[in-house]
Amino acid sequence: MVRSLLVSLKRLRIYSAFLASKLLSFPKLAQQTMKYSYQFIRQSNPLFVQIIYFTSISFGGYAALKILKSQENPHTLKDLDLLFTSISASTVSSMATVEMEDFSNSQLWMLTILMLISGEVFTSMLGLYFMKAKFDAKGSVNKTGYSFYADVESASSENPGPNSTQGTKVMVPISELRLEDKDRVDHETMKSLGYELMVYLLVTNLGGSLAIYLYLILVPDAQEVLKRKDIGYVIFSIFTAISSIGNCGFTPVNENMVIFQKNTILLLLLIPQILLGNTLFAPCLRFMMWSLEKITTKKEYHFILQHPKAVGYKHLMNGRECVYLMVTVIVFIIMQTILFCSLEWNSNALQEMNSYQKIVGALFQSVNARHAGENIVDLSSLSSSILVLYTIMMYLPSYTSFLPKDNDQDSNEGMKYKRRSRCENWILSQLSYLAIFVLLICITEKEAMATDPLNFNIFSITFEVISAYGNVGFSLGYSCQRLLNHNIHCKDASYGFVGRWSDKGKMILIIVMVFGRIKSLNMHGGRAWKLR
Repeated sequence: MVRSLLVSLKRLRIYSAFLASKLLSFPKLAQQTMKYSYQFIRQSNPLFVQIIYFTSISFGGYAALKILKSQENPHTLKDLDLLFTSISASTVSSMATVEMEDFSNSQLWMLTILMLISGEVFTSMLGLYFMKAKFDAKGSVNKTGYSFYADVESASSENPGPNSTQGTKVMVPISELRLEDKDRVDHETMKSLGYELMVYLLVTNLGGSLAIYLYLILVPDAQEVLKRKDIGYVIFSIFTAISSIGNCGFTPVNENMVIFQKNTILLLLLIPQILLGNTLFAPCLRFMMWSLEKITTKKEYHFILQHPKAVGYKHLMNGRECVYLMVTVIVFIIMQTILFCSLEWNSNALQEMNSYQKIVGALFQSVNARHAGENIVDLSSLSSSILVLYTIMMYLPSYTSFLPKDNDQDSNEGMKYKRRSRCENWILSQLSYLAIFVLLICITEKEAMATDPLNFNIFSITFEVISAYGNVGFSLGYSCQRLLNHNIHCKDASYGFVGRWSDKGKMILIIVMVFGRIKSLNMHGGRAWKLR
């Protein structure tokens, strides 16, 4: 018995030693796994990286929404609706298949996180850090790799001597080169840009949240709305600010901003937040760099201002491009505001508003038509002319500018496209993809189009698809009053038109939202297709 016990103790000691060795090696194994995963991601195609990123946070958000809902909210939502909402927040599309007040506070916080890490400012900042990761161990990459060092011809190559090697290259830190050498990028320049993007993100989101919160505690009318809906001031302020800056368009209330259409100060607070997060992000970023360069006189900011294209960060533009972009954005807003006031001044949608409120509401609606998607009126009640105008605005990319560009830039882009693979000749244009998506949805919803043609018409479907593709979130909704055969069980809801679609139609629109979020990687598709 003693011998058996000793054998057992010996085996236990061996097993414990084995288990301990495995436990000790686990951190190293985990570190190696993370290292190889990181190397795989950073060496992959940008399209592949973005798909992985948005897919991961979308399914992670879906899992969190499902768990949090089961804990706090007894009302059950379909899994597809939870997944759709998570993807909608992750792609900053704000397309909705359920009402926002069906979500608990914990779920609203989860949606807030999704909108924050999916906004253009945050994702572009991640892209900048991936660019920095492309440096090799020695940092010996040129401008195209955004290096810490530069390959510089040795001085001996110009005056070769008996002991020199002609054409030899040496590694020289960027700090020893001229700042005006736009083919090289300093490590400190990349680091400074990353810090400033972080500051920009924090200041805009925290400042926007604080501004909305101060408004709520100072205005009794707005307080009554939130008290009636049992929504806290803090969650509403942070959720709305992050949604506006990220140009998502979600709000914690079912009616979106319709319920605040008379709160003109709140609408005016949201307008700059929407512009700072998308269409005017590049000019505001350049102005921030200019201010910091004047205050600190750091050479990194001077380099960024002088050679914005050298850094490779797509939101850095030169002064001329920023002026063109600002003029285009302002012209679009003024044009939409004038047309909206001209055509909708006496409409039922604005009948309870005074003249000042109508002008501010028209301005707010025009700013949101590009990408944000918040609305103060029922879009289905607007005239067809305005809806067609909004359809065009939703399709246009953020940095659309109809003013001329430099010829040298066009020539450089032409050379870049010539170097692309021939297989890209098969890529379709953006309009071709949208036509295919509309066709597929018409097939999945053919029964509803036959029985309910006033709601399920081709324009409503096209409007929904373009809104999802542009990641805007505008929707014409669904009205039981437009039913040809009255149905007593039909109830109007505040969520979008897609909420009445079949599961297949919703899945197709999910693809449209994801495709729209990564469309910047295929903006030049279809150039090889010639129609004669």
